[in-house]
Amino acid sequence: MKLVSWNVNGLRACVEKGFLDYFNEVDADIFSIQETKLQEGQINLDLEGYYQYWNYAEKKGYSGTAVFTKIKPINATYGLGIEHHDNEGRVITLEFEKFYLVNVYTPNSQRELARLNYRMEWENDFRCYLKALDEKKPVILCGDLNVAHKEIDLKNPKTNRKNAGFTDEEREKITELLDDGFIDTFRHFYPEKEEVYTWWSYMRKARERNAGWRIDYFCVSEKLKDNLIRADIHGQILGSDHCPVELVIKK
Repeated sequence: MKLVSWNVNGLRACVEKGFLDYFNEVDADIFSIQETKLQEGQINLDLEGYYQYWNYAEKKGYSGTAVFTKIKPINATYGLGIEHHDNEGRVITLEFEKFYLVNVYTPNSQRELARLNYRMEWENDFRCYLKALDEKKPVILCGDLNVAHKEIDLKNPKTNRKNAGFTDEEREKITELLDDGFIDTFRHFYPEKEEVYTWWSYMRKARERNAGWRIDYFCVSEKLKDNLIRADIHGQILGSDHCPVELVIKK
C-alpha cells in the first residue's frame, strides 16, 4: 500500500503548477494534502477512483486539509473534538479495517513565537488524541508537523535554535510522541541521512541551495513496524514550497 502526503501551500496554485500530473503518476492508494487554502466549492477535482474527504478552515484562504483514497474508509471524522482547535481545518481521521489514518497540518508557532503557547496546548491534546486511537487500532500519522526534530533535519540548526519550528519546546513534543510508541518512518530507514528536506523558504534561493527543513512526516504506531517497506522524500517535485513524502507498507 502506497501513501503520499504533501503540503501544497494553496491547492489551486499547485494544480496550476502540475499537481494532477504528479498525483496521477504517483498513483497512491491514499493521498493526503495540507494547507489547501480554500473553501467548499472553490475547486472541483475529478480524481477517478478516489473517495474525497475535505476539512476547511472557517477563515477563508487559510489552512485546510484533504484526503483522497482508493479504499473507502469505515468512518471519517474531522478535528480533535475540541472546539477551539477545530475551526482551522487541520485534522482528518479516516478509519480503515486495520488502521487509522490521521492527516494533520500542525499550527505554526509564528514569528517571535507568537503562537507557541497555543502550539504547546495543541501538541498535548493532539498526542492524547493519537494515543486514544492507538489503543483501538494502529495509527498512521502524516502531514506537516511544522517542526524539524533534530539538527540533522535542517540546514542551519545553530542559527534557527529559537525560531518557530526548531524551538526546544517544539522538538520536545515530537520526542514525546515518538517515546509514546510512534516511529518516524524516514529516520527508521535512514537514521543518519543528511541534507534531505521537505520544505524550503521562497527567499534567498533556498531550494536551489538546498537550505531546507524536514518538517513533513509519516509517523506510525510501533505495532506497524514490521509492515514498513519504504519511506521516501520526493524533493524533485515542484509546485509548492514543500515536497511530497511517501510511505509504502504491507497491507
